[in-house]
Amino acid sequence: MARVVFLLVPQLHLLDLAGPAQVFSTAADLGYDYRLHYVADREQVPTVQGVPLVAGREWPELTRDDLVVVPGWRPRAHGPAGPVGPDDLRRLADHHAGGGTVASVCAGAYALGRAGLLDGRRCTTHHEVQEDLARRHPAARVVRDVLYVVDDRVVTSAGIASGIDVALHLMATRHGPAAAARIARTLVVYARRNGHEPQASAMMRHRSHLSDAVHRVQDLIDAGYDRSLPLADLAAAVGVAERTLSRLFRQTTGLTPLGYQQLLRVERAEHLIGHGATVEAAARAVGFTDARMLRRLRARATPGRSRPAGSSRPATGTPPVATRAG
Repeated sequence: MARVVFLLVPQLHLLDLAGPAQVFSTAADLGYDYRLHYVADREQVPTVQGVPLVAGREWPELTRDDLVVVPGWRPRAHGPAGPVGPDDLRRLADHHAGGGTVASVCAGAYALGRAGLLDGRRCTTHHEVQEDLARRHPAARVVRDVLYVVDDRVVTSAGIASGIDVALHLMATRHGPAAAARIARTLVVYARRNGHEPQASAMMRHRSHLSDAVHRVQDLIDAGYDRSLPLADLAAAVGVAERTLSRLFRQTTGLTPLGYQQLLRVERAEHLIGHGATVEAAARAVGFTDARMLRRLRARATPGRSRPAGSSRPATGTPPVATRAG
């Protein structure tokens, strides 16, 4: 049995805790052998949202198969040292030294930093406190604008809903992507985003609809946007006609399936370029045969409102997309 231990602190954010807790609780309901524990330095823990939580005072005995998660809190509610005491910081460091995995959500990264677990490692946190984390822990390599980072069993995430993403990633790592997909489907979470996705990604901008068929096609595109994805194959995968899929996709997202795929390609390429990749290397990484199409798409992008090719309505803040794959 694997234990998941959540370290609770005063003024934590409920979703930072509830998101990953729901993932592992659902995994247990589906037959995966997990036991959840909630520990704190007090029995009743106040939250930002006003709902008090009850926690245990004693830590369970941990093994290398166990996971410790530090949910985030409201930073201004605590001083520079943060709300995690030296005994708990030592437990975090000892668990990692013993081969275990330690994760944080949002401002929980500060605790990992104070425990010495971020030094020399890549990490992230919520975009509003990334710069502060980098100043306080100069030996850490803070990665901006990503959902989560995994570096040598130290897992950090951007916070709020990304706690669900990182928990699903940990499930996929341990039990395979099919297990993570089953849990995501149970939770009605269709956007199983990768860690490198920006914190305000196209995957989320075009997921606010209720069409199960379109969500399933988006799942396929999200997982393979860098490959050729013929419309016929996508339609067959969800059991609808090509014309029906095209119509449903336009109605629900404002894009064609190809337009959505190209949007993901451009967004990922922009992220790679922003982190030092050449246009040519970024183009190849996202599936273009050369950089010409990527340069064309980037040149056509305009600030503010833009209307992707193949779109039936304006898409605020999204780059234009091509109607032919490059």
